[in-house]
Amino acid sequence: MSARIIRADDMKPQPWKNGMGVTREVLRFPADADGNHFMWRISIADVNSAAPFSTFPGIDRQIVLLEGEGFTMTLDGDQTHSLTTPRQPFAFAGEAQVDVTMAGGVTRDFNLMVRRAQASGHIDVIDGPGSPVMPADAVLVFLAQGTADTPQGTLAAGDAWQPDRNPLVLHEGAIALVARVRTTI
Repeated sequence: MSARIIRADDMKPQPWKNGMGVTREVLRFPADADGNHFMWRISIADVNSAAPFSTFPGIDRQIVLLEGEGFTMTLDGDQTHSLTTPRQPFAFAGEAQVDVTMAGGVTRDFNLMVRRAQASGHIDVIDGPGSPVMPADAVLVFLAQGTADTPQGTLAAGDAWQPDRNPLVLHEGAIALVARVRTTI
């Protein structure tokens, strides 16, 4: 992959796998894989009701609250997690049955999904200002807040960047989510 910017306006809404919500796919690998055969996928989801999450057997998921009051997740009927603090990643198995209780109105969250038989994934949160060099396993930088500069241009909140070995320049008040994926096959 070569470095490039993915603008927020280019992330087109599409229905969740279960049809009960809306997501905006940012990037998937391989790019031509369908929704059931990707190695990894990154998306932004809008959660506006207590609809259950889609299940993804064999997928490890990480979710990060971006906007809104969040929600409480009940996984497989017994484990609960309150996703109410912005920019704190939470990992869970994609085959888990996840029910949601809204904490308030509409929320937006960042999602990393990785096929566990092929790879592992992690989300780092980086606060600006600063010029971090991206780790070798970074596949995407999502700007959650503020502005940042890349060799390909300036990012605004909601934009993403497929990084190269060049540093990202985060301005004062900027917050970036770095999706990292390591292949295991």
